[in-house]
Amino acid sequence: MKGILGRKIGMTQVFDQDGKLTPVTVVEVTPNVVTQIKTKENDGYEAIQLAMGTKREKLATKASAGITDKAKTTPKRFFKEIRGVNVNDYTLGQEISADIFEIGEVVDVTGTTKGKGFQGSIKKYGQQRGPMGHGSHYHRGPGSLGTMRPMRVFKGRGLPSHMGVLTVTIQNLEIVMVDKENNAILVKGNIPGPKKGLVIIKSAVKNMGKVNKRTELVKWNDETTEDAKEVQEKKKDEVVESKTDEVQKETKESSEA
Repeated sequence: MKGILGRKIGMTQVFDQDGKLTPVTVVEVTPNVVTQIKTKENDGYEAIQLAMGTKREKLATKASAGITDKAKTTPKRFFKEIRGVNVNDYTLGQEISADIFEIGEVVDVTGTTKGKGFQGSIKKYGQQRGPMGHGSHYHRGPGSLGTMRPMRVFKGRGLPSHMGVLTVTIQNLEIVMVDKENNAILVKGNIPGPKKGLVIIKSAVKNMGKVNKRTELVKWNDETTEDAKEVQEKKKDEVVESKTDEVQKETKESSEA
């Protein structure tokens, strides 16, 4: 088991050498610092605590400042534990970067869903609404809440309430690209949370260590963009030539007539 903290930036799409389009989510992964190492002898379980994001010293609490001082690093904003790791592979103050994962590796991504405030039963649970016309006084209400006997509302009844802000894990996602220079990881598909939201990328629980084979992505550089510009210019010239030929033909036909 291994993991890293990151921030969701947004979604985009990439192409491979076969021309296949893949929608991906970009996760910014600044270097994480190991701030605590927990063992069975001292804490009863094995885990590492990762910290990410710089923070001003005046805003850091005494507890967090004490943890970062022991790890000999600056105050951090986010702290998360990852269990099930081999603590012997880590040292206090060690930095973990995006290259901890490889292309094609299967991972689980955990994040906090978007908050949507107080919502009704139609939006939250997909319940059917009542008729909107012909004298009906029932439109978007929850409807009947229970039965005649017993005369109470059962537990689990879908009622209007707060929606969103839930910790959700999406399993068996695939890493499409690892960009160590820009501290970014591209994950196939969508992941929970808003933009700039904190996410945790960990090894897949159900497919531990699985790595899928992927074809190489198309890399856009100055040469490819110049070639594309040349192709566009040639197409424009061909269109202009065809239009001029059509105009000349029309003029000839009109003069002959």
